[in-house]
Amino acid sequence: MKKNKTLLILAILLPIQVLIIQVLANYPAFIERYYSNGIYPYISSFLRIILGWIPFSFGDILLAFLLFMLIRFLFLLIKSRFSNFIPKMIHFTAILSVIYFCFYFFWGLNYYREPLSKNLQYHPKKYTTEQLQKVTDQIVKKLNYYQKEITKNDTLLVKNPYTQKEMYTMAIVGYDHLSKDFPQLKYQYPSVKSSLMSLLQTYNGTAGYLNPLTGEAQVNDRIPKTSYPTTTCHEMAHQIGFAAENEANFVGFLAANYNDDLYFKYASYRMAFGYCLSEIRKRDENAYTTILKSVHKGILKDFNASYEFWLHYENPFEPLVKKGYNAYLKANKQDKGVQSYNYVVDLLISYFEVTAKNKIS
Repeated sequence: MKKNKTLLILAILLPIQVLIIQVLANYPAFIERYYSNGIYPYISSFLRIILGWIPFSFGDILLAFLLFMLIRFLFLLIKSRFSNFIPKMIHFTAILSVIYFCFYFFWGLNYYREPLSKNLQYHPKKYTTEQLQKVTDQIVKKLNYYQKEITKNDTLLVKNPYTQKEMYTMAIVGYDHLSKDFPQLKYQYPSVKSSLMSLLQTYNGTAGYLNPLTGEAQVNDRIPKTSYPTTTCHEMAHQIGFAAENEANFVGFLAANYNDDLYFKYASYRMAFGYCLSEIRKRDENAYTTILKSVHKGILKDFNASYEFWLHYENPFEPLVKKGYNAYLKANKQDKGVQSYNYVVDLLISYFEVTAKNKIS
């Protein structure tokens, strides 16, 4: 009887929690002060300390277990011809209520914090095509430079020599350097791992994810290595509290760029170039063609190899997964859904313009 009462209370708390989250979403300053810069750093540090030392992904196993329990629940429900339906649904809702609470308490409230641009004291405005082209030109020069430094030949493909585990350790160095200029982006207590579900992630078009229940950064160890440094740094950015995808992209760019290693620097400009070029293509086809002509052939080969890699894993289920993720992002105040990743261009333009002004002064 006591157990049934507890389950009922937990089930009733689910809609109440949903309502509370919707209210809190309207107070980003409160979230920023008391959660993102208040209790969250302690929660995330605790999770990374107790699970970071485990050599495999505990979060993947947890997700697999939860999926198994869901399938088992549905199977038994159908097998019993929906007998005792209401008690079973109360039990299911109670479990969902606990997971919902853990998701937002352990990490998810970061979706509703203040914009990173405010944190960095940037003042992004609607950028012009001219601004976009100027920044892209700067990125291309840097990208060409690092490609040539690595290969000694502008027609050769960059081949990252590091193992995935080596890059997880190297990524921390970039964050250490970054925190000297941006203390709010400090990263401690590493918990970055190759996902046990990397093959599945590849088929659904995912390069990595943060497990919000365990605080582990999960990276798909099958993706092309040239993009591996920024993917790793991106997931680490989620760990330190930047939930929005465009913000995690920008912090990932910075962390890889602040790294002393040439392959990390190359990866940072490679990512920035990809997003900026995509925006230019939408605005000015002629400018897009002109910029492509200025890029080293070895870099174009790299992008083509990446395209071919993902093309190989295309399947009918991938669009469905993306639609689901798109809905998830929109439900968490990222109105553009998966297109939110592209909004990193605003931050990149602000960063390069601020950096240029500081050099002049």
